[in-house]
Amino acid sequence: MPDRWIDPRFRGLKAHLAPADRGEEAGRITGEAAVAMICRATDEMEVLLIRRAVSSNDPWSGHMALPGGRREEDDGTILDTAIRETMEETGVRIHADLALGRMPAVSPQTTRIPTVRVTPFVFGVPGDVQATAASAEIDSIYWVGLSELRDPKNQGPVNIPLIGTVREFPAFTLQGQVVWGLTYRILHRFLDQVLRSTDTDPLLGG
Repeated sequence: MPDRWIDPRFRGLKAHLAPADRGEEAGRITGEAAVAMICRATDEMEVLLIRRAVSSNDPWSGHMALPGGRREEDDGTILDTAIRETMEETGVRIHADLALGRMPAVSPQTTRIPTVRVTPFVFGVPGDVQATAASAEIDSIYWVGLSELRDPKNQGPVNIPLIGTVREFPAFTLQGQVVWGLTYRILHRFLDQVLRSTDTDPLLGG
């Protein structure tokens, strides 16, 4: 995509991310996954979130999440996984040139979820990009402004019912939806290590 469209605010994000095309060596493909943090250059920059459909086959059934999934044999790199999964789940076409960088890989902290290493990639897209629930795995789509993500009123512990018990977890509450677990950890790191290290005023405004 021509450079002329690229929003200058993305340079602030890119400066605080690891290069997308370098990083940890890939492990076994069956143990790798990727998610995409899509930053849309509207007047106030927005991040794309999805709500996964309820399914007994999905360990993240009904959860709020970032687009993404497990690496497949045909994916050349883990970055390719993020690109493919984003298209399949949301209809948003991205490519490697739109990748601003990567964040450190994370893994689920519960034995209820299969062991997997998840690499988050950050992408910058134009303000007119639209997303849809393009897969039966996706229930709904949300664009969340950075000011909403940073607002302390939207951050706080929530009680999550688990098998046979209820546990308290740190969470965001965004547009009436609770974001917790692995997605919370990725967003919190983005907020803490990227946004707070960046001149956020230009990021918030167009």
